[in-house]
Amino acid sequence: MSEIIVQLKGVSKYYDETPALSDVDLYIRKNEFVTLLGPSGCGKTTMLRLIGGFEKPDSGTITFEGADISSVPSHKRRVNTVFQRYALFSHLNVFENIAFGLRIKKMKESTIREKVSRMLELVNLEGYEKRDVNSLSGGQQQRVAIARALVNEPEVLLLDEPLAALDLKLRREMQHELKNMQRQLGITFLFVTHDQEEALSMSDTVVVMKDGEIQQIGTPEMIYNEPVNAFVADFIGESNIVDGIMRQDYLVEFGGSVFECADAGFDQDELVDVVIRPEDLALIPPDNAKLKGEVRSVNFLGVHYEMIVDGADGTPWLVHSTLMEPVGTLVGLGLEPMDIHIMKKVRA
Repeated sequence: MSEIIVQLKGVSKYYDETPALSDVDLYIRKNEFVTLLGPSGCGKTTMLRLIGGFEKPDSGTITFEGADISSVPSHKRRVNTVFQRYALFSHLNVFENIAFGLRIKKMKESTIREKVSRMLELVNLEGYEKRDVNSLSGGQQQRVAIARALVNEPEVLLLDEPLAALDLKLRREMQHELKNMQRQLGITFLFVTHDQEEALSMSDTVVVMKDGEIQQIGTPEMIYNEPVNAFVADFIGESNIVDGIMRQDYLVEFGGSVFECADAGFDQDELVDVVIRPEDLALIPPDNAKLKGEVRSVNFLGVHYEMIVDGADGTPWLVHSTLMEPVGTLVGLGLEPMDIHIMKKVRA
């Protein structure tokens, strides 16, 4: 298990008495790719800015390798930041943009050339040294911004939605490249995004946030397959979320029938949220099916069909399947106990 490099303990931050972060606890390990994921306004960028030293917490502490850095200015922290707007120096070429921080440190010219050349190779921009940064594509500018941050050899790299301005194809290419860079360099990446697919595909650990609070921390697989509440289930991928009643351990009622499930620890007859992923619903003959309904719509999405099935009790079910039934067909929906996830009702 890697040692902890950054830790937040009871951290809160307010803007005009409105909480942006509320009593947050989080630790980040060395050489880990951690993603802060959540909707706009959930506090993820505020957390990044606190770690980077651009803001100070109103309460709580932030430590770096055990030392409190809550009041340490940003330029004295062993972290660098890549913002959504790359903030390149338009009057400098690619080489000088990357070398800027090294020149501030007054390094020898031979050392600067060696370090910049290594970064250019890492971000696949060899031969671009003398190019005007304004002539580069968005993806190339992003690579320059990343190289400029990495050339200073930070122990933690903070990335605030750096892929948001890129088109889908380039965005996916850069997702793979960023992950490869992180593995090659062996440094800690803290990445902010509101894109669920991006978080799942890149991260060692995902931190799901809402309204300034952490909802769940775990591996991408854990977050997707075992969400702790309906918000996480709905935000991480698509889900069917319906009202249910936990009749007893491992037995839940919803959609007009009682189903076996894999969950326990609820009160008898407790009202719960039932979460079922659309890919876990199988199209089966309607005879004797506990869930059945009429196909209302069908969309072909390439790897699967997306269907809406109006249940007999009026519940619309989202179904993803490689099989398809035409609109108007009566179908059954099959599922296994492990496909049913039971959540506590969240009180407003």
